[in-house]
Amino acid sequence: MLPSPAEILAASDRLRGIIVRTPLVPAPALGDGVWLKMEQLQRTGSFKLRGAYNVLATLRDDERVGGVVASSAGNHGLGVAYAARALGIRARLFVPSTAPGVKRDGIVALGAEVDAGYADYDAAHHAAEAFAHERGRRFVNPCAGEALLAGQGTVALEILDDLPNVGTVVVPVGGGGLVGGMAALLRARAPGVHIVGVQSERTDAMARSLAAGRRVDVEVPPTLADGLAGQIDDEGFAIGRVAIDEMLTVTEAQIAEAIGWLAEAHDSRVEGSGAVTVAALRAGSLVSARGPVVAIVSGGNIDDARWAQCTVSAGGIRA
Repeated sequence: MLPSPAEILAASDRLRGIIVRTPLVPAPALGDGVWLKMEQLQRTGSFKLRGAYNVLATLRDDERVGGVVASSAGNHGLGVAYAARALGIRARLFVPSTAPGVKRDGIVALGAEVDAGYADYDAAHHAAEAFAHERGRRFVNPCAGEALLAGQGTVALEILDDLPNVGTVVVPVGGGGLVGGMAALLRARAPGVHIVGVQSERTDAMARSLAAGRRVDVEVPPTLADGLAGQIDDEGFAIGRVAIDEMLTVTEAQIAEAIGWLAEAHDSRVEGSGAVTVAALRAGSLVSARGPVVAIVSGGNIDDARWAQCTVSAGGIRA
């Protein structure tokens, strides 16, 4: 279910020259010894390129010829589209009609086919799986699979290189791909690190499932954290049980405020899914963390109107 450290190191080798090594920057306003891992500066605007490229780079020749299919709230689609173009592979992405335009348009600009006729992420996911099965194409899961998680685990590899004494990592959680990949390395190389997951109250499928001890379906209302929305499957729940030591949730208002704060304090454009960790820290939700603390800022693909609204509501900054 989880990749080995050796697989993560191999993924790091494949990704050399494809991804950028994102900075780890101090954030003293959030507390002593707090750092931000700025994955919104990654190519395609999120960490998702890491896993997507590693999957496509390890496909068999017949899978490359057939092309790939994926479902995405947007950022995984951008990663798959970028990797497919770099490797000369055909890609078809299924995304919800509610996906931010900046993500949907970016996928198209990278040359992938896009089907955006679905009410929510879960509907797009089921349609993508069915299409891949019918056409005999490889489905690239956005949250599962050892190759995908190995790519995401390279985030933890960079953190350990830059801050070997890290005590706590705070990770946005949707389906479990990022936190699972990071935990695969941290559990082996730095088992004392406390792993905290964060979701919006409107994207809390993992939080509710872990609290209940079983997979729980949730409603999927509109949310600033669109990249974290949707249900988790059995594999995602299993990953969460292994990877996450503590789960936190934040409100939509706290996410909007964190987006505005990141714009002002760090001159950073961050989407809601990427800002949930900062929202939790600013809300004081992380009460007993052992430092240093690293919060993952996972993505920056946010539509202009939504970003302006968040920054205006936070005090008129950068609107």
